[in-house]
Amino acid sequence: MTDTADAHRGASASRKGPVRRWVRRGAIGVGLVVVVAGGVAWGVYAKLDSNITPDEAAAAELARYEKERPTSLVRGAQNILVIGSDSRAGSGNRRYGKDSGTERSDTTILLHLSSGRRSATAVSIPRDLMVDVPGCRRADGRRSEPMFAMFNYAFQVGGSACTVRTVERLTNIRMDHHMVIDFHGFKEMVDALDGVEICLEKAINDKAAKLRLPAGKVTLNGEQALGYVRARKSLGNGSDTDRMDRQQRFLAALVHKAQSNDVLLNPVRLYPVLDAATSSLTTDPALASLRGLYELARGVRDIPTERVQFLTVPRESYVYNSNRDQLVEPEAERLFQRLRTDTPIEVTDSSGMHPGPSRRLAHPDEPPGPTSPAPTFRGSTAAENPCG
Repeated sequence: MTDTADAHRGASASRKGPVRRWVRRGAIGVGLVVVVAGGVAWGVYAKLDSNITPDEAAAAELARYEKERPTSLVRGAQNILVIGSDSRAGSGNRRYGKDSGTERSDTTILLHLSSGRRSATAVSIPRDLMVDVPGCRRADGRRSEPMFAMFNYAFQVGGSACTVRTVERLTNIRMDHHMVIDFHGFKEMVDALDGVEICLEKAINDKAAKLRLPAGKVTLNGEQALGYVRARKSLGNGSDTDRMDRQQRFLAALVHKAQSNDVLLNPVRLYPVLDAATSSLTTDPALASLRGLYELARGVRDIPTERVQFLTVPRESYVYNSNRDQLVEPEAERLFQRLRTDTPIEVTDSSGMHPGPSRRLAHPDEPPGPTSPAPTFRGSTAAENPCG
């Protein structure tokens, strides 16, 4: 019996040996896959994270003037200043003009996110708006003198920190974050989305903007999109206001494209968009990481398109120069006060109608109970579809 039992145990051991070896090898294989996958994921994260340039100089300059900056009034609400730079430095940017060594803010938008992340309001600030620009630190370390000048002078003389301080003085709204994106990053992001669809009432042939498009429904690639949002003299009435309206319509179409194609929830589609966006992005240090940007994006990705609003600060021709702008009061202060206190506003199109499917619905950020109607401003929403 003993010999037989020993034989059975030996046979069983011999059978279990290969099984155990297979299990060990399988576990090692799975472990390697996990490690490799983790390494790839970390590599992607590290690549995107390193793309973003932290604006340390601006942070130091803003800290120097902390006592004069406005105080945030509503916990959870966020105000982000988005600056489109016309820098000709860098790959692909010099074709838009000579690199004079001086950057200007080509487009500036104050993006307000409500405390409950139920609405987002993007307010364009005209570059030709006459404003008080404070004394700012120049790139060479010298200080500029305070000046009443066009708004884009602030970025030219003192970069993003000077622009933030100028906007805060103009609006009395605390800027929680800022970001600067250049021409190349804008083009690459549009291309990563496989273009953005717009509709044109008539054909465009603009030599200055290097833009030639047929009338009707058109999908713009990055190069065409840049020409479309930057063209000024040959499109519309040639004013900066008309150009900002066009920029807002394009941004609405871009938001609609990103949401309708589930880009934000599809890693394969999201990566090239993030890579393009982060490669030409300079932000305050708190946003200069994927974690910082993710926390921001996570809060806004579920905002309904009818609650993503675009408008321009109430403005009119400057009394001393028709080629410049000035604020219309008290409408401008009414807008700034609503943003400061995170109180709802509504936008209307040029006909006075509330655009998009949100027409006549109660605003989600409006407190319950009897309240006065939210003031309306001329603008649009991301829910609008100009193509019908």
